[in-house]
Amino acid sequence: MTDLLGVPPEVFEIEAKLTAPGGLFELEEAEVLGNRMLVFKNRTPTLRAHLERSVGFGDREYVAFTDGTMWRRFTFAQHERLVASTAAAPRDIYGVKKGDRVAILGANSPEWIITFWATVSLGAIAVGLNGWWTGPEIRYGVDDCEPALLVADARRLARLEGADPGVPVVEMETGFESLVAYAPGAPLPDEAIDEDDPAVILYTSGTTGRPKGAINTHRNVNSMLQLNLFSGTRSAMLNPPPPDLPPNLALVTSPLFHVSALNAACCMYLGLGLSSIWLVGRFDPVVVMRLIESERITSWGFTGTVLHRVVHHPDAGKYDLSSLRTLGGGGSPISVALLERSKEVFPNVRGSMAVGYGLTESSALAATNSGMELELFPESVGRTPPTVSLEIRGPDGGVLADGEEGEIYVRGPIIMPGYWRRPEATAEAITPDGWLRTGDIGRVIEGRLYVSARRRDLILRGGENVYPVEIEHRLQEHPDVAEDGVVSVDHPELGEDSRAIVVARPGADLDVEDLRKFCAESLAYYKVPSHWEVRSEPLPRNATGKLLRNVLTGDAALDFVEE
Repeated sequence: MTDLLGVPPEVFEIEAKLTAPGGLFELEEAEVLGNRMLVFKNRTPTLRAHLERSVGFGDREYVAFTDGTMWRRFTFAQHERLVASTAAAPRDIYGVKKGDRVAILGANSPEWIITFWATVSLGAIAVGLNGWWTGPEIRYGVDDCEPALLVADARRLARLEGADPGVPVVEMETGFESLVAYAPGAPLPDEAIDEDDPAVILYTSGTTGRPKGAINTHRNVNSMLQLNLFSGTRSAMLNPPPPDLPPNLALVTSPLFHVSALNAACCMYLGLGLSSIWLVGRFDPVVVMRLIESERITSWGFTGTVLHRVVHHPDAGKYDLSSLRTLGGGGSPISVALLERSKEVFPNVRGSMAVGYGLTESSALAATNSGMELELFPESVGRTPPTVSLEIRGPDGGVLADGEEGEIYVRGPIIMPGYWRRPEATAEAITPDGWLRTGDIGRVIEGRLYVSARRRDLILRGGENVYPVEIEHRLQEHPDVAEDGVVSVDHPELGEDSRAIVVARPGADLDVEDLRKFCAESLAYYKVPSHWEVRSEPLPRNATGKLLRNVLTGDAALDFVEE
């Protein structure tokens, strides 16, 4: 027998038991940044507290980094010692103190993770700069966050072409070892840290096209960790694992400057004492399958693009992928066909797959759909977990009825306090009573969220946010471009890709290859349009001059008379 939500009643009975008074995930009301809301009563106050407790996991391996051949590994106990020593150096040498920023710019590496934990242990703010940024974008990020220290790898520093970033720099390849060796016997920092102190800044683009630094507090990240633990506990109670099941070993293929890798992997695995393997270098589906087979990996957090590349690889049937028990992710549209193909390639994830919905502004999580419920409702991103509230609102801010499409609003202790030094953008994104206006469009049917569009103009290319306005602004700098518009096109592997439609200035002759190179000079490669169209007629705009993208793509007719 099932209830109106289509799942057995015991699912909700277990959830109620876990969150009831005396339960492992007991709820209580607390004040968070001036607003009363539900939080978990038994919670960890700071990220440093997780680090302190991680010593108890001892010689269990915390992380291993590999390209499939070379390996770098360390245990939980080793990691805590490395972090404590490293944290002393920024404090003593560079004067890093509570509230200061330490920017991290590089590929996934032990240096990235150690710098992160050292920074948050000091009460400072770890800023994850996008490792795919070009030189101008890197300079923008550094100028915006004004770090007391920049820790970066040589490859990213080379993009600055010798220009001084204006802040102290430690190059990972040549200078990081001196930080690690600075104070090998030092204790972890003891600076007082509050739950609502900023811990992380990660950059996400906005409608203006300029990246904004979304702040995640210690409470934000820890709330997300506890929601994941709640989900795992509920699943284990519904389907108790056999006693001889091998311990969990996770594979991470996402970059650390994304919440999916930083919050949902780096932080979560340390807090839960889980071991993980991190793939470095260019993503290679064959390397992923070899690692799953050779290391007997049990879980993998994917984006739609990399999942597509693995499950549709011609060699997928040549490897033993049966060790994988858990497969979950998001970041770009996940089709039902891709989910079904994944169950064929990974035979033991059927019944345990998960997809979700979240943003950097919500610390990576807002709704999840997994296991039995995903089987029943594969087009939904799921229900909200405890402490998280979600509403669909109309243009007037009013809450819409079940099934009506509108803007997705989210509230809870996972919601960021705001954007770094952007009070106006913060006020636009977060209501006075703590609701996040996501800008995403969706509907709720019987408690489940269905996402229709992510930020209307947003293009989700392989899990990366591509905002048309940013590309359009770059093209408008070209001397031969009169006007331009960038729209989304479907892509079988990436989910979406971009198409640029340009109009030449009178007498000019536009060359597509020249335009492509022009964009690549200042935009990360994934932002450079793959598809181009040159038009001679003016692009459709409304009375205020706003580009009508739906008319541009042919999805709608021009519904007013141009004068």
